[in-house]
Amino acid sequence: MTKAELFETVLNSVIEGVIMVDKDAKIIFMNKQASLILGIPISQAIGRHVVDAIPNTRLHIVLKTGVPETDRIQQLGHTQIITTRVPIRDSSGQIIGAVAIFRDVTSVQKMAEEVTNLRQVEALLKAIIESTSDAISVADENGKIVLVNKSYTKITGYSPSEVVGKLATVDIAQGESMHIKVAKTKQPIYGARLLVGPGKREVVVDVTPLLVKNEFKGSVAVIHDVTEIIKLNRELDEVKRLIRRMGARYTFEDVVAESSKMKIALTQAMKVAPTPATVLLRGESGTGKELFAHAIHNASDRRDRAFVSVNCAAIPESVLESELFGYASGAFTGARKEGKKGLLEEAQHGTVFFDEIGKVPLAVQSKLLRFLENREIVPIGDTKATKIDARIIAATNMDLEKMVQQGTFLPDLYFRLNVFPIFLPPLRERKEDIPILVQCIIRKLNQEYGRTVEGISPDALVRLMNYDWPGNVRELENVIGRAMINMDSEERFVKMHHLPPLKTTYRAVDVPSTGNLREMLFEYERGIILKALDQNNWNVQKAAASLGMSVRTLYYRMKVLQIRRKEGI
Repeated sequence: MTKAELFETVLNSVIEGVIMVDKDAKIIFMNKQASLILGIPISQAIGRHVVDAIPNTRLHIVLKTGVPETDRIQQLGHTQIITTRVPIRDSSGQIIGAVAIFRDVTSVQKMAEEVTNLRQVEALLKAIIESTSDAISVADENGKIVLVNKSYTKITGYSPSEVVGKLATVDIAQGESMHIKVAKTKQPIYGARLLVGPGKREVVVDVTPLLVKNEFKGSVAVIHDVTEIIKLNRELDEVKRLIRRMGARYTFEDVVAESSKMKIALTQAMKVAPTPATVLLRGESGTGKELFAHAIHNASDRRDRAFVSVNCAAIPESVLESELFGYASGAFTGARKEGKKGLLEEAQHGTVFFDEIGKVPLAVQSKLLRFLENREIVPIGDTKATKIDARIIAATNMDLEKMVQQGTFLPDLYFRLNVFPIFLPPLRERKEDIPILVQCIIRKLNQEYGRTVEGISPDALVRLMNYDWPGNVRELENVIGRAMINMDSEERFVKMHHLPPLKTTYRAVDVPSTGNLREMLFEYERGIILKALDQNNWNVQKAAASLGMSVRTLYYRMKVLQIRRKEGI
């Protein structure tokens, strides 16, 4: 094969059209692709002046001016081409011809228009998905989430960045992922009941497969929040009671334990949970004692039985005994004719959680001790003992050992309760847990507030890490909640300016150094009550209990001392 034949073969193999003209603007070469694009047979073009063969050409102009033309758009009937025209020079620089190299871009342009249309359709579909009040999640053929809307974040608490690209099990708190089930069966599923998100919100899910040309490409889930409906259906005719019978909501998976001290407490709780042993949870207010009580119950063989929570600090002494042990018919004036079951009996085969056990009056302590010793109760006004099988979990933030020494807590009751003590560290001693706690709280409050907050900025997190948190995790949750309320609806991250001031706004209980005795006593008592209110998150009932006075007396002293509700917050 000669060089000329090789040259012609190469040019006929490329996808671009190529036309060459000599110095007289006559066509001396045209490859096959050029012939196809222009619709001109090669035999009819060779030797003709380029203008006669191609009416709107500019090769003769390039030949005359010697100026190249690069990437020019040219219309040839219904065909649009993009062409580059350059002069051909000999070794001395003289123009001896010109060449045009061009490509049909009509199909490319159509493809670009189709892509643009597809993007517009995609944007429209996303806008529709975002506007619906029901949560929507889309998964691919492998069960991995590819798209979620804002309503999804409000219901589950998870932001798109936390779930997209992950298996559809990521948001399931209890139950089976319907996306993965549909991926296996290729059949739609309707009315599936699940618990989703860290808040374990109950939902009903409808999932349908996505089929493109009869080929499975994924699934779409519509998640309906039925929490409010269920709440209304479950409301009982009980009056406002300070004790409640309920199912334990939390498990050990809800415990954040990155710090060594918290890991020790978690390990201890997990070991004792399967046993029937009595557990005493020790720790400051707000450290998570109730959460641990729930988790221990849910990890025991009593998980399907009643979990009864008793706030010993909030119940008046006059009714505590009857609420715990119940009473017989006609036991006292105002009693129900048919009598009443005590909460210990309601907890049969289940768990009783005594919160603030240190606040139980001595008179009730002795009867509670008898129950712990022989597992029997005698309702008020009755003579017949009832055998009770109920596990006891108690919690306190008080120094029970000191109370035993002072005679305000029965030694035998202390030993009966202190079978397996677990100490929960305050937040200031487990600050490495704060980043994860903050994220968990944000997810929880997203569900409660209907927000789509994704996280916290680094400088705001540093500020939280540098605070000592006298109110522990409960105070942290309050601070994050107030910060989220301060955010605009479109903001996604808690920032420094959203956080409330993290400092105490009153002097604790320092004795005033000036003034007469009446004035100093006034300020001193005011400081004590303010401190008690702050330590109990301005819960007047709890503050009154911690001060050893009735709620009525505390309200009266607050009025006298000119303390308004939530002062300093």
